[in-house]
Amino acid sequence: MKKPNYFLEGLIDNNEKVVKEIYENSFHKVLSFISKNSGSRADTEDIFQNALLQLAVRYKKEKFEINTNFEAYLFTVCKNLWRRELNKSKREVTNNQVIELKDESHDIALSVLEQQRWELFAEYLEQLSENCIKIMTLFFKRTPYSEMVKIFEYNSETVARQRVFKCKAKLKERIKSDKRFSALLEL
Repeated sequence: MKKPNYFLEGLIDNNEKVVKEIYENSFHKVLSFISKNSGSRADTEDIFQNALLQLAVRYKKEKFEINTNFEAYLFTVCKNLWRRELNKSKREVTNNQVIELKDESHDIALSVLEQQRWELFAEYLEQLSENCIKIMTLFFKRTPYSEMVKIFEYNSETVARQRVFKCKAKLKERIKSDKRFSALLEL
């Protein structure tokens, strides 16, 4: 298995073989995700290109490390970009007036910031106890507290809520104590 930086270096060098390999390994997974979430092939191509551009620009600026495999990382970047796109389109209102197009560099900067926040969050989530990781995973999947009671054999939903609260508090505390946190606050 190739190291993630192999792909990042290939993007920077515009290595046709590496770019083709990235497309072969990842494009169809992203296409499947976006298609299942109200998108088209053209949307997927745009998101995939934006993700590759974002990764290349960021890697050129700050040689960061990817701790998972490249395909999983790229998929997460694409997923985040698509979710942002869906949220943005929810807020758009049809208007017949001519409007000035906005600069895409601002969107790319926000996407990079969002990705860095996600990485910080994921890093500290992995550092929690095994029990807290399980609790938080279920919480983020919106598992009802009644289900958590059964899974963890708690006495009541109140206990489940308390455990979620404590794990969230630990996670927040650790993230906020990281020196990168203040740099990643909203611009």
